[in-house]
Amino acid sequence: MAASDKSVDDSLYPIAVLIDELKNEDVQLRLNSIKKLSTIALALGEERTRSELIPFLTETIYDEDEVLLALADQLGNFTSLVGGPEFAMYLLPPLESLATVEETVVRDKAVESLRTVAAEHSALDLEIHVVPTLQRLVSGDWFTSRTSACGLFSVCYPRVTQPVKAELRANFRKLCQDETPMVRRAAANKLGEFAKVVETEYLKSDLIPNFVQLAQDDQDSVRLLAVEACVSIAQLLPQDDVEHLVLPTLRQCASDSSWRVRYMVAEKFVDLQKAVGPEITRVDLVPAFQYLLKDAEAEVRAAVATKVKDFCANLDKANQVSIILSSILPYVRDLVSDPNPHVKSALASVIMGLSPMLGAYQTVDQLLPLFLIQLKDECPEVRLNIISNLDCVNDVIGIQQLSQSLLPAIVELAEDSKWRVRLAIIEYMPALAGQLGQEFFDQKLRGLCMGWLNDHVYAIREAATLNMKKLVEQFGAPWAEQAIIPMILVMSRNKNYLHRMTCLFCLNVLAEVCGTDITTKLLLPTVLLLAADPVANVRFNVAKTLQKISPFLEASVIDAQVKPTLDKLNADTDVDVKHFAAQAIAGIAAELEISVFRTAVPPCMGLKIEAALNSKLVVEPPPMSAAAESGGVLLELNANEGNGNG
Repeated sequence: MAASDKSVDDSLYPIAVLIDELKNEDVQLRLNSIKKLSTIALALGEERTRSELIPFLTETIYDEDEVLLALADQLGNFTSLVGGPEFAMYLLPPLESLATVEETVVRDKAVESLRTVAAEHSALDLEIHVVPTLQRLVSGDWFTSRTSACGLFSVCYPRVTQPVKAELRANFRKLCQDETPMVRRAAANKLGEFAKVVETEYLKSDLIPNFVQLAQDDQDSVRLLAVEACVSIAQLLPQDDVEHLVLPTLRQCASDSSWRVRYMVAEKFVDLQKAVGPEITRVDLVPAFQYLLKDAEAEVRAAVATKVKDFCANLDKANQVSIILSSILPYVRDLVSDPNPHVKSALASVIMGLSPMLGAYQTVDQLLPLFLIQLKDECPEVRLNIISNLDCVNDVIGIQQLSQSLLPAIVELAEDSKWRVRLAIIEYMPALAGQLGQEFFDQKLRGLCMGWLNDHVYAIREAATLNMKKLVEQFGAPWAEQAIIPMILVMSRNKNYLHRMTCLFCLNVLAEVCGTDITTKLLLPTVLLLAADPVANVRFNVAKTLQKISPFLEASVIDAQVKPTLDKLNADTDVDVKHFAAQAIAGIAAELEISVFRTAVPPCMGLKIEAALNSKLVVEPPPMSAAAESGGVLLELNANEGNGNG
């Protein structure tokens, strides 16, 4: 008997733990217990989950939003734990309660789970259990339940009988006319989804009047959601019906008094274009598109500007070029000089895509002048978007024409008197090089990139150094060996120590992309040569460079060439040189030790040993001078570079 009692106690233990933790004051404990619901349900079994766990959860719905959100998520996957689809109705009460709470994310998750559970019901159970749940939500006193109800119509409607379908359509109409804006907004949001499952005759007789009413709502938050429904409805109707039933409302939305509604029309314009077909597009949508391109609100102009390429691409091919030239391009010209930078940037991201549609002659005649204006725009985003898409134009007019028309503008910007403009062009150079190809780059742009390394502003030299690395990644180490490394090595003999330091900075980054052979054969000898430089800043940067490139050198080379040089620098008269030399010696020693252990020890122990090495092989270098502590490398700044250039 005692053994039997003990067995019962053991079986009750999981639910006891759950109840205990759910009532705990600590939110995290309650949250953890909710996340373990599936484990507890498995321990209880299907029958006790239905008879004990689900009722308990239904009664304790009042909690922190975080806990309720986790509960709503868990219940959506609970069907198998209550005994399968034939018992799925047991999950409806707690989810119905969750669908009425005040917090939006909890309601949304509860509706998502309700949709999942409803889809698992048989058609009969759907009418017996799910539809009454939906009707209770529709007639709820609080707007929260009515907003949640909107999400359930599309999952119930296809599988119920005709009388029930009529009730559902009537209920949806009721929600579309609800006195609370939040409910009408939810109905407008789900109107397109519901339209896809409703028969065409009822779509025209029941839902389109609802759509027209929502599109004329006094709340712009409702009207803008009706625009999304417009796309779905237009896709479902024949062209004649679209013209008579949908287009009047669409025209009204395109000229709506609220910029948010017009913005939504701009966002959905290409989808609308695809839904209505080429003829309606030519007659009705082209004028609407023009209207939006000259909208008073910058946000609307920016949104529709991003659609220029796609809208033109979907025009009727027979009239495409003529429509673009006569109806679109005049408005695009105005946007090129728009006062708002976001509008110009949005246009620049797509305008190059018009080239393949217009062909070589019209691109040179009509588009190139616009590209030149955008290349000289004061907004860096505009310039970047043009340079990033040059390949579209290159494919149409050819590299020769491109170099004659646009390259002079790029070179002019690269030599601009304002260093920030030069900096912007440097950042675009790798993308430009990738589009134009190695041969063209060597002929036209390589000299420009090398010139930046000698710029009088430190920020430009630093950016040019990183640019070199990206170019080598683009064109490969053999190109670097032939094209740029010899020119960089010449800088090591320049009389200006700033140029010698720039040489070291370049060698730092090139070692990462050039590999061991080139680093050992070409880069290392120059670094070692600069170890005897008369300027201390150059010498301590030699120490830092040797540490940086050591992972790309053979151990024998480090022992024979790098260590003797660092030992010599460690005995330097300058305290900063000694500091960085000691730091480099310690770093290289640690790296070598780790490398030895990596090769000798099984992989499973690698992380532990590496952590141990990192904690034990730190060698304290001698202290830096106060000047170097505050940023030794900044000593290189000369009087010309000024504040903010270094």
